[in-house]
Amino acid sequence: MPAPERGTVYRAEQATFRRLLLRWFQNHNRDLPWRGETDPYRILVSEIMLQQTRVAVVEARYKKFVVQFPTARRLAAAKEQTVLAAWSGLGYYRRARALHRAAKEIVGRETFPATAVELMELPGVGRYTAAAVASIAFHEPVAVVDGNVKRVIQRVAANQFPANHRIREDHYWEIAGRLLDKKHPGNFNQAMMELGALVCLPARPLCGACPVADLCALRGPAEKVDRPARRKAVLHYALIRKNGSVLLRQRPGESSLMPGMWELPQITPANSKTANVKAANVQIRNQNPKPLLKLRHSITTTDYTVFVHASANLLLAGRWVPLRSVDRLPLTGLTRKIIQRLGDA
Repeated sequence: MPAPERGTVYRAEQATFRRLLLRWFQNHNRDLPWRGETDPYRILVSEIMLQQTRVAVVEARYKKFVVQFPTARRLAAAKEQTVLAAWSGLGYYRRARALHRAAKEIVGRETFPATAVELMELPGVGRYTAAAVASIAFHEPVAVVDGNVKRVIQRVAANQFPANHRIREDHYWEIAGRLLDKKHPGNFNQAMMELGALVCLPARPLCGACPVADLCALRGPAEKVDRPARRKAVLHYALIRKNGSVLLRQRPGESSLMPGMWELPQITPANSKTANVKAANVQIRNQNPKPLLKLRHSITTTDYTVFVHASANLLLAGRWVPLRSVDRLPLTGLTRKIIQRLGDA
């Protein structure tokens, strides 16, 4: 009888795959502040924070957040502005608002949702987040699929996908479910994500360090995905200080981006060649053209070059906020970055 084709991951090989992956995870998993956590609320917080945000950024913010809001009840009782202030720097603030609403629903239920199906009823919780929390906190045997897991599956089970066709989303979930170690679903799911994050990299996978390389159908770089070119833009802000306070403005509540967040006044220098000037911007004249600070900042699909100009224009509308308590406001990530840079200068 001929040997199974390499990389097929037949049922007999699935047990080996699970054993090798879990052993590797036990010895090589990163020491993250939420790793080993059993409190479903804290696991939910970490998973919501990790959506579209790098692990390194989440680490510090997670620690502070769970100190300030150690339980769902404490989070539910907080004002939205306080929650947004604690979230500042993580971006995608709709996640913070959804988590706040989810905490209120959890408190209203009096028991934490314990299955993936129940968890998906919470605001801001999709299939992946629900499965991650259910498997890690409640040991429910449900698989997870995120970008890292997809990449592992694309390589390990490459010969199970139709050639030259876009892979259906449900196909990933189906294969992840077959590979899942139902006795240790939480650790297995974390191991799959960790493998994709540390070893099964997009451009240069570390196949020599992969614990399941012998069961993999495809080695080397993954097929490149064409992504739209990122847009470029320039922003100018005024830094206006008085008696230890800084002038800030609140973004309109109807704004499509970061509504209700606080930022420095956006301006248009007199020598600017920018064609599209928002009505809310103020033109600053007779000002030193050399900016106080220049930095780069990215939001969704746009890369910004940001200039911060010192200004003495006290006529601009806004709110004077003492620098010592500026962190109490929900600042935009860019504003927080600017104030921190100026403080370090």
